[in-house]
Amino acid sequence: MELAPEGSGYRNKTRFARFYNLPELMTFFKERADIQTADMLQLPVPKAEYHDIVLTPSELQKRMVRELGERAEAVRKGNVDPTKDNMLRITTDGRKLALDERLIDERLDGTNSKARRCAETALRIWKETMEQKSAQLIFCDLSTPRKDGFDVYTELKKQLMEGGVPEKEIAFIHDANTDARKTELFAKVRRGNVRFLLGSTAKMGAGTNVQDRLIALHHLDVPWKPSDIEQQEGRILRQGNQNEKVHIYRYVTEGTFDGYSWQLIENKQRFISQIMTSKSPVRSCADLDDSTLSYAEVKALAAGNPEIKEKMELDVEVSRLKLLQANYQSQKYDLEDAIRKRYPKQLAYLKETEAQVQKDLPRYMDRKEEGSGETFRIKLSEAVYAEKEPAGQKLLSLCKELKKKGEQDWTLAGNFCGFKLFVKCKSMFSDQYEAKLCGSGSYEVELGDDALGNLTRLKNELERLPKHLEDIQAAQQDTLQDLERAKVEVTKQFPQEAELLEKQERLDVLNRRLDADANREPNRSQEPGEGLLESEPEPIQRSASQRESLQAKKELAFCR
Repeated sequence: MELAPEGSGYRNKTRFARFYNLPELMTFFKERADIQTADMLQLPVPKAEYHDIVLTPSELQKRMVRELGERAEAVRKGNVDPTKDNMLRITTDGRKLALDERLIDERLDGTNSKARRCAETALRIWKETMEQKSAQLIFCDLSTPRKDGFDVYTELKKQLMEGGVPEKEIAFIHDANTDARKTELFAKVRRGNVRFLLGSTAKMGAGTNVQDRLIALHHLDVPWKPSDIEQQEGRILRQGNQNEKVHIYRYVTEGTFDGYSWQLIENKQRFISQIMTSKSPVRSCADLDDSTLSYAEVKALAAGNPEIKEKMELDVEVSRLKLLQANYQSQKYDLEDAIRKRYPKQLAYLKETEAQVQKDLPRYMDRKEEGSGETFRIKLSEAVYAEKEPAGQKLLSLCKELKKKGEQDWTLAGNFCGFKLFVKCKSMFSDQYEAKLCGSGSYEVELGDDALGNLTRLKNELERLPKHLEDIQAAQQDTLQDLERAKVEVTKQFPQEAELLEKQERLDVLNRRLDADANREPNRSQEPGEGLLESEPEPIQRSASQRESLQAKKELAFCR
């Protein structure tokens, strides 16, 4: 079920609903695309605070919405010539009505219009940020500037000027009709000379770099694509903005086409979010991400009918809880995998390494004096060196010989303090070498170009054996504690399971009622959408055993 386009009721509609076999689809897609989302890049952009401003329609607007419903019903039944009226015309009229009733009839007063509410909000911000000379963007795609007749741009400019804003601080992007004029206009906004910039997505989307002083952005109407909203908000949520926090205002007129518009955006974003995501794909997916949930919340605000609003709010809540449940289950599966595989494997490795270090420590202590001082000894290429300088030079020459030969594998070079000494060339394109001291275990050391310094590095690596043993033992204790915690966590159930069950049951009741109303043939004397949802919300009927079961689950969730 979905909101009808005319905004006056609900209807059944079959649509493409979900993707299946997402892992395979993503494999094909990523052969040609590299996905980088905002949560992956973590760019230093300002934090956005969203404000949804809901306008109550006038009685005239309500009558117009009912008239749109009548026209839509006539079109669906084939009672009207498509050349005289069709759903495209109804949709356009619905969008105009939601934005400003004067777009339908200029003689109306528009007392409670979006333009007036936007001007009030923008003027308040303008006065509060006078010292900072902060700027604001106002997006409106439907009603662009015109020379004759009513348009929202001119109306907004008029109301801003009546509120005290100088005309020079207000600009339309449409007046900058060349690249040079755009560059000049953008510079004025960045300097704070222009405080209000009004435009459409097409003209003020990608390439509009005016973010320096932007403090607020206003959505007057709803574009057709989620990418348009992303482009609009990308003008303010951008690197280089001097403000740490910005405000985004979304204006919706209750009970009008706005609800259907936000519904379209929500449905489109749902599919986009399943593909353009940083998360690992699952076998099938219809979950919502934060953007989709945000659009759904605005859609609910735009629905005037109380039970439709309740259904939409429950849709959002149930989807959010299911998403939390899915994430909880995913974490639970990860813990089960860790208990079964990762922690035992990690403990086995640590125990083996501990045993190796415990054997190597006395080996080093027995021949520790060979690492420095007058008793220094090192064997390199069957020759024993008692002085550090020639020994260090010989070690470097052995490394360089490996590079000349093109060898990149570990090669035995000699013996140091009872440990076999191996060296290798890290790269054929640079003078970078590594050494490895092998006893029961192995200990790698990065070598430099200082002959004496390399010998010191070998000595220091062996000196760290006691600390290395302590670190391994501490890591074992940490891993054992993590294992015990995981065993406890994996036995817990989803903490909001009772809440999810209760809201899902209420949603099922509303869906059945709305589905029955949507399928019922409307009475000709009844306005479309009227009388569908006027009664009080029906209480959920449960048997005594069901009530006891639900209460038990709530208590169990609370205890957990």
